[in-house]
Amino acid sequence: MQIFEPAPCLLPYIKTFMVVESNNSMVNRLLPDTTVVAAFRLRGQVQFNNQLGNTLLPIFSISGLRKSYKMAEYGKNSANILVHFKEGGANAFLDLPLHELFESNVELAHFFPPSELRALEDQIALREPIQAKVSLVQNFFISQLRHNHPDRLIANAIEKIKMANGTISVKDLSKNLYISIDAFEKRFRKTVGATPKQFSDIVRMKSLITQAHANRSFFNTALNAGFFDQSHFIRNFKAFSGQTPKEFLSTVSGPVK
Repeated sequence: MQIFEPAPCLLPYIKTFMVVESNNSMVNRLLPDTTVVAAFRLRGQVQFNNQLGNTLLPIFSISGLRKSYKMAEYGKNSANILVHFKEGGANAFLDLPLHELFESNVELAHFFPPSELRALEDQIALREPIQAKVSLVQNFFISQLRHNHPDRLIANAIEKIKMANGTISVKDLSKNLYISIDAFEKRFRKTVGATPKQFSDIVRMKSLITQAHANRSFFNTALNAGFFDQSHFIRNFKAFSGQTPKEFLSTVSGPVK
């Protein structure tokens, strides 16, 4: 795995360009995250497996936010460039309300001219080394930048949700931002790709996982994060990750509390 930082003009919109290569077949468990991801398959095959079935990853695709895990099965000798957008950053390139991508993986040809994507595919195939391929993908997004300025109100809401580790209510958020709940929810899901509640749930669970890795305890922090009891937390955690808390931490040394 290799990480490449975006050019300065893309910094407001893109977190990283990540290259994932695999000489042998492997399976990764992908937990829900707060960002949209575009994938550029360089070689080999990648298949997503989840509760809804199996999906072969297209050559160029984009995935929206989701509330549950999925398994990514990388074929032998596969390589992919993953573009991790910042929250709301994909709006700078896509003329689409991002909530329409929720729980979906869609070909990029639905959003960009197919002729330009075919030209990009040909250029990527001819260019070496991997840094040069990443540069081509980066230049493509620079060319597609619509100079859409980030929504400051939504950016402020995202920051508040993260600072509260996902435990702030939508009512309190809208009140603090001086906007009605209906208008706030509509604006948030269009910009971010999920409702404020769905986004907060992802942030909350990711925060709990981070804390559990640090202190080897899930349940006390889960209760403090608003879960009613142990069974409520386990049920939500298994939907999020596909595993019980004990199974999830089984690779970490020491007893799970």
